[in-house]
Amino acid sequence: MNVVRRSAAALAAAVVLGAAATPVAQAADPSPSPSVALPSGLYGTSDPTYDGVWRQSLALLAQHTVGVKPAGKATDWLAGQQCDNGGFAAFRAEPAKDCDAKTMADTNSTAAAVQALAALGGHDAATGKAVDWLKSVQNKDGGWGYTPGGPSDANSTAVVIGALAAAGEQPDAVVKDGKSPYDALLKLAIPCGEKDGGAFAYQPDEKGTLAANADATAAAVLGTLGKGLAAEAGRKAEPTCADAETPEQAAANGAAYLTKALAEDGHLTSALPGAEDQPDYGNTADAVVALAAQGGAAQAAKPLQWLEQNATTWAEQSGPAAYAQLILAAHAAGADPKDFGGTNLVDRLNATGPAPQAVLQDRAVAQKDAGDEGPSFGVWWYVGVFLVVGIGIGFLLSGRNKRK
Repeated sequence: MNVVRRSAAALAAAVVLGAAATPVAQAADPSPSPSVALPSGLYGTSDPTYDGVWRQSLALLAQHTVGVKPAGKATDWLAGQQCDNGGFAAFRAEPAKDCDAKTMADTNSTAAAVQALAALGGHDAATGKAVDWLKSVQNKDGGWGYTPGGPSDANSTAVVIGALAAAGEQPDAVVKDGKSPYDALLKLAIPCGEKDGGAFAYQPDEKGTLAANADATAAAVLGTLGKGLAAEAGRKAEPTCADAETPEQAAANGAAYLTKALAEDGHLTSALPGAEDQPDYGNTADAVVALAAQGGAAQAAKPLQWLEQNATTWAEQSGPAAYAQLILAAHAAGADPKDFGGTNLVDRLNATGPAPQAVLQDRAVAQKDAGDEGPSFGVWWYVGVFLVVGIGIGFLLSGRNKRK
């Protein structure tokens, strides 16, 4: 689930319009010329103003799923972005200063950071404060909007559910006015008998009408399953549409809608006003994770294959969050992210930020084996030496006993 892949342009437009931004089609490193100094621990080279915490969280989470230990300064940068109240903003250029009234902490950045820091371990105090903040801004319908007090949307509610689960909470027990996050998601599910039945809407429109949204559906499938961004494949299950009386059935309904949407081309499309429909790589990656989590890896095979054949150029242009999305898709669907259509996604992601600790250790070992630090002796050489020394000591003690 890529919950809010917001480009700088999309967020700027949202501010002008005075409305919450809807999810945009592609994950992007939108600006080649950052307006702020880039911290050395941050992944990506584009302006982090609108997505710094989000892309960092995805990068660290993706590395964790493939057994890569991130650089300490990368993790420290993410943890250092937290405000004293527990929330995270999209980016703080001066994290040493306290957050003030102008600092807009948001649910998506906070929830993504919780998932990453919880996976890495050792940040219980930080994740605990963040979860407390998320609970404090829960809406009366049980869900969350992007900003505190904003109307609940499927994407924000789903990513918060993932954060709650990652922090050891029971999402259905986190209630406001008797409503849980699952109640909020079920209100956004389109009934099976209607057009686009099984899908989820991002939010109702002004008239309360629900319009199918593929990205919101992928997010909500994970949310109703109680899973997060780094979900693994679930047990095999048929994605059939039926009355959504439980969150699990709503997830199956959403998977059925995604399966139908992907059936023809193997990918989702973006439909931006004034532009021709284009393949939507990010949302397709989210759909792979959702389908695999709901019904097993085989259910996501077709869109995964399409991503392997087509998505690496998009990721190269878009930055670390895009590489992370593809790694998370491969992780969920049982593919090898180190050989994703012939591309090593892990190496590509690692190259967008500070070298992970595991890479540094591997390099040191390689240099030693190559003779850069003197002769290289294997473990068995040392075993042999100790055996010889041990035999010598045995003879020495034996001789002493005979003389006695």
